[in-house]
Amino acid sequence: MNFTRFLLNKNGPLTVNRPLTLCRYNHLLSRSSRRNINLESKWRRSWQTRCNSTEGKNDKIVGSWLLCCGGMVYVAVALGGVTRLTESGLSMVNWKLLGEKKPKTTEEWKAEFWNYQQYPEYKLKNSSMTLEEFKFIYMMEYIHRMWGRGIGAVFLIPAVYFWKKGYFSISTKKRVMILGTLIGLQGLMGWYMVKSGLEDKFQDINDVPRVSQYRLASHLAAAFVLYSLFLSSGLRKLLPSTNNVTSSKNLMHLKKIAHLSKGLVFLTAVSGAFVAGLDAGLVYNSFPKMGDKWIPDDILLFQPIQRNFTENPTTVQFNHRIFGISTLVTVSLLWVYSRKCILPKRISYAINATMTMAWLQATLGITTLLNHVPIYLATAHQSGSLLLLSFALWLSQELRLLKYIPK
Repeated sequence: MNFTRFLLNKNGPLTVNRPLTLCRYNHLLSRSSRRNINLESKWRRSWQTRCNSTEGKNDKIVGSWLLCCGGMVYVAVALGGVTRLTESGLSMVNWKLLGEKKPKTTEEWKAEFWNYQQYPEYKLKNSSMTLEEFKFIYMMEYIHRMWGRGIGAVFLIPAVYFWKKGYFSISTKKRVMILGTLIGLQGLMGWYMVKSGLEDKFQDINDVPRVSQYRLASHLAAAFVLYSLFLSSGLRKLLPSTNNVTSSKNLMHLKKIAHLSKGLVFLTAVSGAFVAGLDAGLVYNSFPKMGDKWIPDDILLFQPIQRNFTENPTTVQFNHRIFGISTLVTVSLLWVYSRKCILPKRISYAINATMTMAWLQATLGITTLLNHVPIYLATAHQSGSLLLLSFALWLSQELRLLKYIPK
């Protein structure tokens, strides 16, 4: 039986040498430990050579730009959380793609305040609000919107330049088009969400004017997807594709658990958006039990039953707890399982970072709940979910090119 032997020559790329017999192939594999030590340094030298080339320099520029855009999306998510927690999101009752100017004179501020007074939030909830109080919530929403427009500018202008200069490969062009589309849709989704809180469906004095939790969850989920694409695309450009190898047979299981962890982080964040949209963090401020019970009596209060999962604050909070605990357990299992594998240092760092952040995020969530959702803790908790997703994405990128070679 013959096998093809692939070796790195000192000029860089892989070359094909003469066939090997099964006996000689097994003999070479028995020396895999020593070979694995040398492979990383060889591929690293190849990466450094590529970085010094024109293509490598272009990748560095494009990767840095993508990460910059991703960082701006991260800040936008944090600003959006503060805007919601300060109940500022419905203060700007008009939406313009361009030309949304901040009021400067007293007359302009009074005009904006008068516009706000025509809508349910003022009539049913903030009828005693002063002009100075209105200025605060208006500025919170204004900053959030302007930051979103800033993301569009920071993305679009360099994208056009890089495209014309040939910095993008075919695959990168496709990603850039997807990212541009998502940015545009995200802006429209934000206004569609705000519009749901301006409708005249809140008639009773006990009604609480708020945006639709469905639209809020969609807006947040889209932001997480956009951030994930920016981060993963940037990491592919900037991280050395060293094609690390391992002799651990558990590699495929490790990759599956890592992807599961990433998915659970995302689902937990989306369930958190429903908690935020319904103010469900205020219904049971105890842990681990909800009140004095593990499963509260009103968990299936609404009919039909499926409404409870997205409209009943008790059920929504319960679901968020379950998702959060499931994420923590899965990430912990990932860390334990990784102890059985021989992994490169960077992958170990990524696993440790994901594990640490998962525990910090869970602790932060419980602390936020027990303290009745103060703004600073709730903002940190929402931002922490995106940071946890960042570590999970980093880990996925590191594992993507890790190959298994038997001992």
